[in-house]
Amino acid sequence: SQTGNRVVVQTHKFEYEAQLLVNCAGLYSDKITSMTQTPDAKIIPFRGEYFLVRPEKHYLCQNLIYPVPDPDFPFLGVHFTRMINGTLECGPNAVLAFAREGYTRTNVNWKDLAETLSYPGFLRLSAKYWRTGLGEMWRSFSKGAFVRALQRLVPEIEEHHLEAVPAGIRAQAVTPEGKLVDDFLIQESSRVIHVGNAPSPAATSSLNIGRLIVEKLEAHF
Repeated sequence: SQTGNRVVVQTHKFEYEAQLLVNCAGLYSDKITSMTQTPDAKIIPFRGEYFLVRPEKHYLCQNLIYPVPDPDFPFLGVHFTRMINGTLECGPNAVLAFAREGYTRTNVNWKDLAETLSYPGFLRLSAKYWRTGLGEMWRSFSKGAFVRALQRLVPEIEEHHLEAVPAGIRAQAVTPEGKLVDDFLIQESSRVIHVGNAPSPAATSSLNIGRLIVEKLEAHF
């Protein structure tokens, strides 16, 4: 709640009071935004599933290998990434998660799923990209299909070269018109700054994002 020159945040355990509030809630950023204003987009969770390449096959990829991106679709497609610790990671696909924190195929939150499936923006998005979505789902259930996508980049890769690793969730902002928001989305009210979308490369851009938010905070003082 906002009272005078203060903003009050109430949780199940504590109450916090401050002059300004920054919402960087990721998967729940739209939920927090809706507490003070109408969010410009809704977060739809997409699970990204990865594999690690066994060490004896690391020689197949010495650097980063990415496909040519589709400018109409912000997901990059499967790619190979040399990690800072020397491991070689490949993936991800981009499959609809059945919960905001649906890190596995068996994680289902019926309320979250109903909100997604009834959202006009998601319905419009699905109507446009249903074929792409089915392909992503198939690669999620079929390791062979996943490997065939990888072989377009590294033909020598085979199923037994890969080990599954934990998945991640992309908090994808989708507008009511069915457009995927592929840029930063920041909304402001009198005492709250909402970071509604911080897409890839959010990690590598984190210092600049922080600088932008600080500049917006300074405008309130």
